[in-house]
Amino acid sequence: MLMNWENKKQKLAPFSKFLKRLTGYVLFAILLILISVGIGMVGYHYFAQLDWIDSLYMASMILTGMGPTIEMKSDSSKLFSSIYALYSGVAFLSICAVFFTPIIHRFLHKLHIDNDES
Repeated sequence: MLMNWENKKQKLAPFSKFLKRLTGYVLFAILLILISVGIGMVGYHYFAQLDWIDSLYMASMILTGMGPTIEMKSDSSKLFSSIYALYSGVAFLSICAVFFTPIIHRFLHKLHIDNDES
């Protein structure tokens, strides 16, 4: 499913194939988000003794870069929260890359074709 791109000598894929490819990448990005939020929820529930809804809220706020909403009391919860915040920064960039890859590829491929024709 992933990484079956046309090279610069090949014709640009039809729009229907692009939409199918984009759908696959969007679903993969959503899966990464769900896994990331799940990791945060379990960590906050276990280390900070937060209930599940507060764990979801905290994980979502950290993952989106909004910041913490509940003060961490124990050293283990502070350590988890720090590691999760660092992970979230990398995860956010990676998920954006996964999401935008087919769009950028199509734009650059089209740009390359247009430049060859002029």
